[in-house]
Amino acid sequence: MKKLMRGDLYPLEKYVEIRPQFRGQVMAHKKNRQVAIGPNATLYFEDRLTMQYQVQEMLRIERIFESRGIDEELEAYNPLIPDGSNWKATFMVEYPDVDERREALRRLKGIDARVWARVAGFEPVRPHADEDMEREDADKTSAVHFMRFELTPAMIKAVKQGAAVAMGIDHPAYTHQVDPLPQTVRDSLAQDLSN
Repeated sequence: MKKLMRGDLYPLEKYVEIRPQFRGQVMAHKKNRQVAIGPNATLYFEDRLTMQYQVQEMLRIERIFESRGIDEELEAYNPLIPDGSNWKATFMVEYPDVDERREALRRLKGIDARVWARVAGFEPVRPHADEDMEREDADKTSAVHFMRFELTPAMIKAVKQGAAVAMGIDHPAYTHQVDPLPQTVRDSLAQDLSN
């Protein structure tokens, strides 16, 4: 999947005009790019469109219009666009109650290493998590992790040919799975992979 360049972005004035329509398109797209694993953890899969929206929103909110600032946003978000051999996701541990979340983040230390994706007929793939910076300390994990699921050529071929995909977490304090993923989600994720 091609990385974003400055020429792919709308100028601020144009973006403000088209934002409601563009936002609606992106929100509809995102519905097929999330996997809730149990009641308190969700993988939000990123791609070129979700990252364009993120960059456009950052430029709008921060009122960034200079080349250097735009380039910095692209450098920050382009790494989250899949490379054709992987899925990239924002993983969130979600508890609405602050105290409950604080306790859960202590209990779920190491959860980022216990997430998996499995293409039917293959072994589960564990993600490379938080490659940009450490998000866990001695006491607790973070509520947000960035993950890359690297697939083999055989797995990619199977997904492209329609193989089912499952995802889950097998942490001692949190064990849930989605098997198989809904067809619309599976099909959207298949678009991230190169032939």
